Amino acid sequence: MYLIIVGAGDIGTPLIDIATRSGHGVVVIERDEVKADRIADEYDCLVLHTDATIKKTLEDAGADRADAIISTTDKDATNIMVCLLAKEFDIPTIVSVVHNPEHMTLYKHIDVNLMKNPQQVIAEHLYRTVDRPAIVDYMRIGEEAEVFEITVSEGAPIANKTINDSATEDIIPDDVLIVAIEREGEDPPITPQGDVTIHPGDLLTVYSAFGADPRLTEIFSHTSER
Repeated sequence: MYLIIVGAGDIGTPLIDIATRSGHGVVVIERDEVKADRIADEYDCLVLHTDATIKKTLEDAGADRADAIISTTDKDATNIMVCLLAKEFDIPTIVSVVHNPEHMTLYKHIDVNLMKNPQQVIAEHLYRTVDRPAIVDYMRIGEEAEVFEITVSEGAPIANKTINDSATEDIIPDDVLIVAIEREGEDPPITPQGDVTIHPGDLLTVYSAFGADPRLTEIFSHTSER
């Protein structure tokens, strides 16, 4: 895959690291000379120290053959301009960070894949770490639904029961689904069939239509979360 990444700041740099380690062709556009030099020294990619809001820059970056462009700068105006120029090159996938929620509508008008304010995402994860300490990781789907990972503890209502038994005994609500089970010594993860027994220590991936409510997480973690 051929990627153009605009910006080599706090968001762009980890993205460059992941993309280059994955073996993709990467071109980075960065206006700041110090950042551009650092990326050129550390990563196997082409770095253009110039302005991404100029059409010629995208031409030099190979936009006509790019599979995707991702704009990660800290200014929405810059990101929007990059996306508009990318449209002229018919780049199949255009992705941008959005910092100000008031600009979301504008991005949507130009049909861009969006990542909302990264600081807000981090804040939500930090809050979730405190508010739901049993949850390892989570992802929101729509307004209420969530997919989350949680480790089953000793004494939890679901521990040492099969999935069928948990459903029959109304331990697992109807709109909750166990998607995957990771167990020490088992590779790949276990497919959650009805006769599979949930063991303490299992890491479960769970889908919940109403989110990771504390009453739900206590089924798996047997903890009193505040």
